[in-house]
Parts: sequence; structure tokens; C-alpha cells
Amino acid sequence: MRVVIAEDLALLRDGMIRLLRDHGHEVVAAVEDGDALVRAVAGHKPDICVVDVRMPPTFTDEGVKAAVAVRERFPGTAVLIVSQYVEDTYAAELLADGKGGVGYLLKDRIADVREFVDAVERVAGGGTAMDPEVVAQLLTRHRRDDGPLDELTPREREVLELMAEGRSNAAIAGALVVTDGAVEKHISSIFGKLGLTVSDTDHRRVLAVLTYLQG
Repeated sequence: MRVVIAEDLALLRDGMIRLLRDHGHEVVAAVEDGDALVRAVAGHKPDICVVDVRMPPTFTDEGVKAAVAVRERFPGTAVLIVSQYVEDTYAAELLADGKGGVGYLLKDRIADVREFVDAVERVAGGGTAMDPEVVAQLLTRHRRDDGPLDELTPREREVLELMAEGRSNAAIAGALVVTDGAVEKHISSIFGKLGLTVSDTDHRRVLAVLTYLQG
């Protein structure tokens, strides 16, 4: 897997480089600002970009703006946003194109090496990896009373929320203390209620998560 990292803090940037290389992934570029990110993607065609929200020169939204530009100019490039805080406006902007290969983690999660690497790999593969705090704030912001999610049962909503965090079926079963078969039945029901017709299961999973996060 080929990775571009955009992070202005040298210590964190170097730490992510080492983590990913130690797990067999190729970091083809590590940059400090949004413009350099776009140039790096154009030059290296990575599978995924790991991007901080706030970077020079203003430390506001340069990172996410560059990430959105990357998604527009280089379709298929996955983006994992890392941020010190939950910034739901930026998370929603990244999700707005309705495609997979997106994630948003708080920087505290990087301390858990396996969790961080798993998130990078999952997003690079076209999935999602959303920090639970980001999921909670997006739902508060976007929840409507007349959307397709109203048809879901409370248990189906729990399953879908765990899917949004990037959990596997086995992990969902463990969290809810149910069988893998029960989780599969809930997911099948979710697909049906959201009108996601038969296609690649992973693709439907991503669409279901995006529907959930966009409310």
C-alpha cells in the first residue's frame, strides 16, 4: 500500500511514517501543508492520504480542503483525516461525495498502533473508519425525523453505528453479545430498509454507513 502523509508536526509525522513502514506499507511522501499534499498525490498516485485538518499557513481547514481537492482531482484516492478535535463540519464535507474510502480519527487513536494501522488499511481498501466521537457528533448534527433511518429498529441502529466505526461482523457480535449469524441478519435487514439492492457486499456496507452518517 502506497501512502502520502500530510502533517505539520514533525514528531507525529515521523511516528506515523515509522508505524506504517513497520507494518509493510510504503510511505511515498510526507508533507507539511495542503498544497504540498495535492502535488504529492499528483506525483506519486498513492492508495491513501493520511491528512491533518489544521495545517499551515492559517491552521484552520487547509488539510480538509486539500483532501476534498484530492478526491475531486484523483478519484479513487482514499483519505483518512486525523485531528486533535472532532470537527464535524469538515467530516461532513469529506463524506459529501457519497463514496467510500474515507475515515476520520482523533489523534489519540494513533497511540493504539493496531487500531491506527487497521484504520489506514480499511480506508485504503474502500471502507470507512470513523472515530466514535465523530460518529456521535455527525448524528447529532444531521439527524432528521423523516429519513430512511426511521425504519430501522434500535438494534439495527446499533449495528449500523458499529459498522460506521469500521467494526467487522465478528467485532459487532462481540460488542452486542450476539452471534455472527444474528449480525448478518441485521445487516441484511438494514440493506433492505435503506434500499440498497444486491451488489458487492462491501460496497453496500459503505453506502449504508454513509447514509447513516449523513442522516
